[in-house]
Amino acid sequence: MKKHLLLLTLFTAGIVLQGCKSGKQATLGIGSSSKPKNIVLLIGDGMGLAQVYAAMVANGMWLNLERMPVIGLHKSYSSDNLITDSAAGATAFSIGKKTYNGAIGVDSTGKPNETILEEAHRKGMATGLVVTCAVTHATPASFVAHQKSRAMNEAIALDFLQAKSDVVIGGGKQYFEKREDMRNLIVELKGLGYTYVSNKDSLNYNPNSEKFIALLANDELPKMSEGRSDYLPVATQAALERLSKIKKGFFLMVEGSQIDWGGHNNEADYIIRETIDFDATIKTVLDFAEKDGETLVIVTADHETGGLAINGGSKEKKLVEAAFTTKKHTGILIPVYSFGPGSTVFSGIYENTAIYHKMKWLLNW
Repeated sequence: MKKHLLLLTLFTAGIVLQGCKSGKQATLGIGSSSKPKNIVLLIGDGMGLAQVYAAMVANGMWLNLERMPVIGLHKSYSSDNLITDSAAGATAFSIGKKTYNGAIGVDSTGKPNETILEEAHRKGMATGLVVTCAVTHATPASFVAHQKSRAMNEAIALDFLQAKSDVVIGGGKQYFEKREDMRNLIVELKGLGYTYVSNKDSLNYNPNSEKFIALLANDELPKMSEGRSDYLPVATQAALERLSKIKKGFFLMVEGSQIDWGGHNNEADYIIRETIDFDATIKTVLDFAEKDGETLVIVTADHETGGLAINGGSKEKKLVEAAFTTKKHTGILIPVYSFGPGSTVFSGIYENTAIYHKMKWLLNW
């Protein structure tokens, strides 16, 4: 009984056992209770515990996620469905309200709500988005746009003209320049002071530019298996370098978008490759946060995709035998990992909307 009470006490205090890649005995990591200057929210779309553990096995039984000392769980359901979609899930994070599946930055009545990214801008912080999908897709759109349907890619792209994001990196170029209304939003964004680039090698171009947008594909970026390489960690590092120059702090949302697509396809290898790439991006952010000392890092998912189960495999051979229950989303609890100032408030079980409110409270809004 005493052992169980000790474990419960450690968990509720925001303390968990951290793994160590070298195989040395795990040490106790303590989550900080102070408040941050910067927040990086990383969303592994469709990434449940099974996706994390499958990637861990394939990566030699270790991920950078193990560097994060505080773990909680959120309830992902939307206002109209036990099973959320990415739009409602991301909007819960961005406005702190449950909404219907398909909603982008609007509440359950369809009313636009200021997002945490927009509020951060209004309060003088720098803001950014980095994704492996089109920037008009559900998750990134939910932080900068206000539309009644996630399918409205061209309308969402228009919202970027009013958006308060200083750095935008991802795909979706076609929704900005090959539009039914014949407008070229890239030209218009340049007129608003944005530096625009269209290839990964230019992510550090004009480093002193306060507004920067990189649209590197007509729609989504390639899969890891199709040669995307180190795009996501490199793009995230570029965003961190730009945003950290702003003295009032920054808010950055990074999405590992295609973990979800591997789940929809019921392709374990797709999921594993994308999750390991997302974990490499987590390393980039954690390395920055450890050095900076003022950055809160939060890693979570909007939902789980595929109903992934691990039915066998070999940790020595780094192999996973996977099975799936669906090609859609599921309704399980979703883990929330946190590191840095304020991280202890993310332990426990809570609604997905609480992530928004916890971030606001930590920023003293």
